[in-house]
Amino acid sequence: MTAARHQESLNTLSVGTTGPRIAFLHGLFGQGRNWMQIAKAVSGPDGTDARCLLVDLPDHGRSPWSREFSLDAYADAVAGALSGAAPGEPWTVVGHSLGGKVAMVLALRHPDLVERLVVVDIAPKGYGSLERFEGYIREMQELPLADLTSRADAEDRFDEPDPGVKAFLLQNLRRDGHSWRWQVNLDLVAGDAALGSGSRIADWPDAVDDLPPFPGPVLWIAGGDSRYIQRQDAERMRRHFPRTRLFTIKGAGHWVHTDAPEIVVTALRRVLHAHA
Repeated sequence: MTAARHQESLNTLSVGTTGPRIAFLHGLFGQGRNWMQIAKAVSGPDGTDARCLLVDLPDHGRSPWSREFSLDAYADAVAGALSGAAPGEPWTVVGHSLGGKVAMVLALRHPDLVERLVVVDIAPKGYGSLERFEGYIREMQELPLADLTSRADAEDRFDEPDPGVKAFLLQNLRRDGHSWRWQVNLDLVAGDAALGSGSRIADWPDAVDDLPPFPGPVLWIAGGDSRYIQRQDAERMRRHFPRTRLFTIKGAGHWVHTDAPEIVVTALRRVLHAHA
């Protein structure tokens, strides 16, 4: 199995050498590496089953920051990364949460790039605000970066009781010389959260409602214990993606690929097998 970095404007990491191409988009506060376990399994033990591209979205990971949030701009940036990685080749695109929204907008704005779509635990709608993330944002803002002596020190000082959430958020902490910084654009996210119900990150862009429906097949994966997808979302989903099939994984929460990785891998392999 090989892993190689690309030099497009967005930071990406590739896994696998041959086979159909599949791109992975992470959620808010995440990075492409969050999909590494899934990508290694999908690409196979010798890396020849699929060619996976793990993408750091704008304002996340090692990708450039933007001045204001825009789902359209995020989708266009991903389109540039996919076109640069494999000019003229179609992709299966997998997106979770925020990455799922970006994947949907990408498919609607750039249908020539996307052959198949997998949307994980998110719907094409506005979610009101970033209220669910406000506590995490506050914890990150209150961490005294200038006083940190080590990553262990950061872990001790970081006020988050859930060890999984703590590890997920602290993956954004990076040493910069003798100091520490957040690699996620925390000021942008915090500013957006302060907009309340006007949050752009939580919203869905009305402009895409005027675009033609995406003609390709879509696997819509929901966590059985998550509330991000509701029954009434199906009508809106099929308006944009008429070839949608909903797959609910019992016992999984919002981070479906973390809670049930084997099931997600099996589902993705079936998607790629249909591609073949």
